Amino acid sequence: MRSRVGILLLVLVIFCLSSSVVWAAETTAESNAIAIDTMWTLLAAFLVFFMQAGFAMVESGFTRAKNAGNIIMKNLMDFSVGSLIYWAIGFAIMFGAGNAFMGTQGFFLSGSFENLGLDIPVSAFWIFQAVFAATAATIVSGAMAERTKYSGYLAYSVVITGVIYPIVGHWIWGGGWLSGMVDFAGSTVVHSVGGWAALAGAMVLGPRIGKYNEDGSINAMPGHNLLMAALGVFILWFGWFGFNPGSTVAGTDLSIASIAVTTNLSAAAGATLAMITSWFKYGKADVSMTLNGALAGLVGITAGTAAVNNVGAVIIGALSGIVIVYAVEFIDHLHVDDPVGAVAVHGVCGAFGTLLVGFFAVDGGLLYGGGSALLLTQAKGVISVFIWTFATAYGLFKVIDAVIGLKVTREEEVEGLDQTEHGSVSYPDFVPLHWKSVKINKNSDN
Repeated sequence: MRSRVGILLLVLVIFCLSSSVVWAAETTAESNAIAIDTMWTLLAAFLVFFMQAGFAMVESGFTRAKNAGNIIMKNLMDFSVGSLIYWAIGFAIMFGAGNAFMGTQGFFLSGSFENLGLDIPVSAFWIFQAVFAATAATIVSGAMAERTKYSGYLAYSVVITGVIYPIVGHWIWGGGWLSGMVDFAGSTVVHSVGGWAALAGAMVLGPRIGKYNEDGSINAMPGHNLLMAALGVFILWFGWFGFNPGSTVAGTDLSIASIAVTTNLSAAAGATLAMITSWFKYGKADVSMTLNGALAGLVGITAGTAAVNNVGAVIIGALSGIVIVYAVEFIDHLHVDDPVGAVAVHGVCGAFGTLLVGFFAVDGGLLYGGGSALLLTQAKGVISVFIWTFATAYGLFKVIDAVIGLKVTREEEVEGLDQTEHGSVSYPDFVPLHWKSVKINKNSDN
């Protein structure tokens, strides 16, 4: 009898121990998954943050040397001021509980944000979204380069990061009235918002001195450093591997690999087709168009990067590469002076790529037997975001122009914004030589 009781006790002990081991293993696996997802989200956020350097290089390289420091200052403060305002109100409007139009809870990152259903810490999700918000704001910098008053630009940056962008984000990503739309990483939410705001800003601001002649003809105003612009494009391409795969906010989601592939294929196709198109159109393989073609492919695929296959990604990138060449020309012929092509790259190709999801999405796309429902949903989102963003941004820039002033004086523009807005120059070794030569010529008897 004692032996039987002993055996039963032994079995009971073994059962309890094994259950504890299984429970502990399950708990460890779950905590490990959360840790991996958190680390992946943070890594992706850091990659997207580095895109700020890419934007700075692209915009500086495509514009003139006398304004390079002003470009850097705008990019730096887009992120600095933008981070503060996005922490205070932007994130709550975008992802806080509220209504179909905007979030109304969670200001200053308070509360639990249980409505998001996150496994990772809210702080990890916030930093990832903050760098997205800064990207949308920075897009506008290039389109308004070389003639914008710095104080006016800062005022714009606060409003787009705090209100205009977060409301669109809430509509599509935060449970708002466009939540059925497919925009995985933000072709519309991030890039079109930035592009349409850039269009509004460039229109209110007007062109640079000497850009357009009285007869309507256009003068080319080349940037000062194509190598810098190319470096910026490579940095942006690199950062996009955080932008798109990172939008899973889950390193344990193995779809990050296929998303990285579709991202890369679309960028490569965009660059290739932009090069070929410019070659046929101008007789030369245009460098700046090819660089913007890579960005066009990246912007175009961002909406559907998780929804299309590799062939679809190549087609989306290729079409975006063709569109960018004609979009840049079309906007220029409207006499909207965009020194870096931001409206065409981010606004036009962002909308174009979002619409193409309705054709190429493997699940629900028109070309895969899904009918027109998804395409109509995408079109509704694209049109709604354009109306909201362009109208609010245009009104904002008009108010800024009336209250603060948006455009520098003619004399300030001619001298360069580095000197007139910041009291410094980006290339000081050049300036003294120039001044010295002027003084020598003035004092010369010849």
